[in-house]
Amino acid sequence: MCVTLTPAAASFMKRIVRFGGGSADSGFRLSVQPGGCSGFDSNFTVETAPAAGDAVIEQLGVRLFLTEASCALLRGYTVDFTENSIDSRLSYRKEGAPEACGCGSGERQRAGASVAVTFFKPDGSCRKT
Repeated sequence: MCVTLTPAAASFMKRIVRFGGGSADSGFRLSVQPGGCSGFDSNFTVETAPAAGDAVIEQLGVRLFLTEASCALLRGYTVDFTENSIDSRLSYRKEGAPEACGCGSGERQRAGASVAVTFFKPDGSCRKT
């Protein structure tokens, strides 16, 4: 298994799939590249099925779809969901990995053909920049 989800990350992903109109077979597609304040620049979407070649990881009631490249980058990492009074975000931890600054600007959600930086607030609302 290339990645581990915390209960908080799984809860966030399930909420996004549900609010994204996904069915019981839908999944949370996460794509990461090196960069961003969290250590990874990440994009996520709700998908009805995995793409050809995707790894399908089922943990804590979440179907997570990862490209082969994303799976390789996340190998050994734990994906968490953190929130504070300013924003909420996915974060990535790996034992022995250097700390990232944690500003959250690496979190992105694909909106159609464009990409918008999205900050999730504790009440579930979001602010796009």
